[in-house]
Amino acid sequence: MPVRRTSPIALLAAALAAAGLVSAAPGPGEQSRDGQNRRVRIHNQTGAALLGLRAADVRAGVFGPDLLGGTPVAAGASVPVTIDDGGGGCLYDLRAELAGGHGLVRENINVCRIADYYLTR
Repeated sequence: MPVRRTSPIALLAAALAAAGLVSAAPGPGEQSRDGQNRRVRIHNQTGAALLGLRAADVRAGVFGPDLLGGTPVAAGASVPVTIDDGGGGCLYDLRAELAGGHGLVRENINVCRIADYYLTR
């Protein structure tokens, strides 16, 4: 019976995984696995319909997909959203698209520490 050898790389990867030093990172669309609550109720107090809302982890600076899923939020209304790109960050920039072609950017919002965010002009 032939003896099967395990490569040194495979042994190292197994040892690191067993020690908890490596893990599978969340993929696109997955949520962070750190136990932080990133669900925030967005209150639209701009006086105009909120047509789109995108978030960017401040570490990456890349805005993700529309958090509203294409459903506008009327002036004075609110909507719950989860602001989490799976990277484990808490600080996000928000970019809002309003009716009438107006836009707003709000920076450094700690979505792990708030439950409500009041979007104003």
